[in-house]
Amino acid sequence: MTRAGPLAGVGVLVTRPATQAEALSARLRGLGAEVVAFPALAILPTVRPDALRNTLAGLGAYDLAIFISPRAAEYGLAALAEPAPNRPEHELAGSGARTIAWPPRTRIAAVGEGTAKALAGLGVGPVLVPQGGADSEHLLALPELARVEGRRILIFRGEGGRELLAEALRARGAKVDYAECYRRGRPEGADPGPLLEALAAGRLRAVTVFSGETLDNLMSLLGEDAPRLFTIPLFAPHSRVAAHAARLGFVAATATPPGEAGLIDGLVEYFSRDHSA
Repeated sequence: MTRAGPLAGVGVLVTRPATQAEALSARLRGLGAEVVAFPALAILPTVRPDALRNTLAGLGAYDLAIFISPRAAEYGLAALAEPAPNRPEHELAGSGARTIAWPPRTRIAAVGEGTAKALAGLGVGPVLVPQGGADSEHLLALPELARVEGRRILIFRGEGGRELLAEALRARGAKVDYAECYRRGRPEGADPGPLLEALAAGRLRAVTVFSGETLDNLMSLLGEDAPRLFTIPLFAPHSRVAAHAARLGFVAATATPPGEAGLIDGLVEYFSRDHSA
């Protein structure tokens, strides 16, 4: 059966973690794309759960909590909902799971709309979020973060990562701590066979990546076959990631608008011009 839609017949490589790839793949297939799934990033629990619990026990002392990504929202709120010594358990209406007793004095901010939606879906809000961008730079440009002298700020993130946000807030006089609630890793046992087969058959027309770490993992997982991707147009929802791809050797690396919606819009716009399958 011939696919219809603005991405009809376009082979798109999806490199998101397996748990996140399903929704993106479904949206792409709905537009006619032929999805090649090859998760190049794994999201794993933190190896320091006790340290995380100790940090979260003092959440009410912070003026602001910043969530870096949807995964930070997912894992951070899951950690808050876990039973812990000297913390009562609460029931989450309609789910049977434990809910979060979010301290009323602690405001919430998110780096982008995707993270804000994830927080809202988990029952937490209202959320301060920048418009038109999904990175630390856009969040730091908000007037609410211009004067933070003496404020205590907790950043929910994965282990490691960029220091720009914390460094800028500290330079503005804030006391900043991290709640590192998950870690990123390279998937084990990934089979590149279907990807290489699609590439050899000329079916692959676009590579999609959401982070520089994902791209580095992809290169490592493919080994000596990695340069075969360099002539395939690459799409990333951030200029920093697209620039990294260009430095690695990708001939055409396009920065799309933020998030999954922005990535899809970028793909549709590109292939609606003179790049149709």
